[in-house]
Amino acid sequence: MILSYMKLMKEEAEKHHLPFGKEDLRSYASKVKLYPGVIDWFKRMNLYALEKGVALEHYIISSGLKEMVEGTVIAPYFKEVFASSFMYDEKGNAVWPGLVVNYTNKTQFLYRVNKGCLDVSDDDTLNRHMDDDEKPIPFTNMIYIGDGQTDIPSMKTVKREGGHTIAVFAGDNEWQRNNVKQMLGIERADIIAPADYRENQPIDLFVKGVIDKIIADARLKKLQHTLTK
Repeated sequence: MILSYMKLMKEEAEKHHLPFGKEDLRSYASKVKLYPGVIDWFKRMNLYALEKGVALEHYIISSGLKEMVEGTVIAPYFKEVFASSFMYDEKGNAVWPGLVVNYTNKTQFLYRVNKGCLDVSDDDTLNRHMDDDEKPIPFTNMIYIGDGQTDIPSMKTVKREGGHTIAVFAGDNEWQRNNVKQMLGIERADIIAPADYRENQPIDLFVKGVIDKIIADARLKKLQHTLTK
């Protein structure tokens, strides 16, 4: 499906004589309407974590287009964007899908974050054994926010490994709410919440709670280590 929509986008752009290069896709992203609170979310959450002595990193794993994500106002807040993207010719025009991210390979990028292997061309490091205490970002320290069926395998992986998951839906979309509600029933999501990222809304409160839990767990683990020497 992802390959099909990428091919269709290119064909439709050519049919209607619309420019379809890397910079064009980034410029189209300026028209993307963001959910409430998203623009302020990153600064606020980073500050919350920093005041408690921990660093917070943000990543995108999406079946959408990387170029579109890179064109949004929130792009600078992501350490890495893993998303579908095109290959381009010498003039910057899209010619062929270069990377496809779908529901089955989304989990690969979770392991890349887990191991600190962010170069998508580096499969050797990704597949090399690494002890858990050497991995930069343990799954237990991850919070995965997803909104659809393509997120289910990733949410399953994060929860299985001790992390936390949130399934979000557009606040006025009852169909989408019922759809993500199924993720609670199959134990893929810890909570479901409207895609409202403003302060003191459910997502804001839950993420802050998880950050506090991660810090408390780390302190307890350190104490246990000290007391068992």
